[in-house]
Amino acid sequence: MWASSVGYMLDGLDLMVLSFTLPLIIAGLSLSTVEGGALSTITMMGAVVGGIIFGILADKYGRVKVFSWTVLIFSLFTGLSAIAIGFWDFSIYRFLSGLGLGGEFGIGMTLVTEAWPKEKRSRATSGVAVGYQAGIILASVVTAIIAPHFGWRGVFLAGVLPAIFAFWVRRGLKEPEMWERIRENNNKRLHKKVPIKQLFDSPRKLGITIGLIIICGVQNFGFYGVMTWVPTALAQDVGFSFKGTTLWTVVTTIGMVLGILIFGILADKFGRKPSFIIFQICSAVGIWIYFQFTIPVLLILFGAVLGFLVNGMMGGYGAILSEHYPTEVRATAQNVVWNIGRAIGGFGPLAIGIMALHGSISSALGLISGGLCHSCTGNVFLNTRDKRKRD
Repeated sequence: MWASSVGYMLDGLDLMVLSFTLPLIIAGLSLSTVEGGALSTITMMGAVVGGIIFGILADKYGRVKVFSWTVLIFSLFTGLSAIAIGFWDFSIYRFLSGLGLGGEFGIGMTLVTEAWPKEKRSRATSGVAVGYQAGIILASVVTAIIAPHFGWRGVFLAGVLPAIFAFWVRRGLKEPEMWERIRENNNKRLHKKVPIKQLFDSPRKLGITIGLIIICGVQNFGFYGVMTWVPTALAQDVGFSFKGTTLWTVVTTIGMVLGILIFGILADKFGRKPSFIIFQICSAVGIWIYFQFTIPVLLILFGAVLGFLVNGMMGGYGAILSEHYPTEVRATAQNVVWNIGRAIGGFGPLAIGIMALHGSISSALGLISGGLCHSCTGNVFLNTRDKRKRD
């Protein structure tokens, strides 16, 4: 869990470092705002492609081995980003570093779910999910300390150090016994190409995969929408200062961490599906209520509640994705479903920005509330029996 959490920390660190340093990059490389925004999209595209590729490889060659490959790729091209001289070479480095990042979530979650006992599985995946929030905090600290003295290039060079640490943490890991057992019993099938079509090869599997993609897509839509636009909405609609929006971000992130950890406990105790439905409904209602507030203190304090509900469900995705697919395609399923959902969710900030052209950002953020209500329908496709019984 520790090794997987550190790996997922790289995901949050990388994406937020790019976000925090983007104004410096645009100025330093003389980029347009469109080119600057494209760097984030290109990174996400790399993550989707890398997630699919490395998920398949992890099912064929082992979780730990491929996990280490992803860190090496990320380290190399994050470091090379520091020597970029223009948009095109920077885009290539970002896409290739995204390939490494894309494998982190699914492989790490698969590794943990196959190593931990089923009655504590959601708590374990919650521990991994918290790594992303740690990455956000680390990105803000690294940028604040290094950027004023060494610019954005120094920040990207420093970003290689956590990757080296993640590689060191994993050096003693062994493959999960569950995967080793499957390899010994069915060696030939495991080393054939694992086709993605196995996620859709029956009406039941098709329904499960579609349902999981829906809830993953809405989860990412909500996260990126909230973290991208709420600080701007608070500045424009309520008059928050930069310090005020920074405080909101810190408080909200704390709420997210608590939500993730508590969700893991609830999912282990009461089941995955009920926990998801309760959090989805509460999130939809909570977002609508939140934007009725106008008092700054309440907006900051209830930011923690917002983070708790909207991002708390991150604690359960690793478990619920793993438990719906057999061992031989589990890493593929994790990365394909999650990264397709992340690609869909990546359009959240764009959709909210377009809607805000015809109204306020606050009213546009109501789209997330509707999306969370819609995501409850995704649970209809999931198995109703308790999937914790599955190894």
